[in-house]
Amino acid sequence: MTAAVRRPTPLTLVSGGRAAEREAAIARALAPDQPAAVILEGLADGSAILADLAEQISPSPSFPLQLLRIAPGCLCCSGNLVLRVTLNRLLRHPPARLFISLADATHIEQLRAWLTVSPYDVLLALQADIVVA
Repeated sequence: MTAAVRRPTPLTLVSGGRAAEREAAIARALAPDQPAAVILEGLADGSAILADLAEQISPSPSFPLQLLRIAPGCLCCSGNLVLRVTLNRLLRHPPARLFISLADATHIEQLRAWLTVSPYDVLLALQADIVVA
């Protein structure tokens, strides 16, 4: 019996704009009936676009939406350990698609480089970024 081949999880980094605008861009990018997870950096700004969406659709086993929020701070620098722990837990049971919303995209290239080294190089497939104007 052969082991199942694990395909890398498509990952999209979302940056720019305000938190609500990034969440709206992610909501538009979600594929119907495809399990997804979203890691949101920073505090909520009063809008609950993805939280409301997750509440509506997550009871459906065919399209769960998992939201994870981590403390604000540069995910490349100060938030590296928190992001690593969050990703490791999430990727034990990987979603079909993953989004990471960045409150500050100053070090987005360093974050992309970090996500392309072991172990994430085989677990994640970086997609084109979504940049909110």
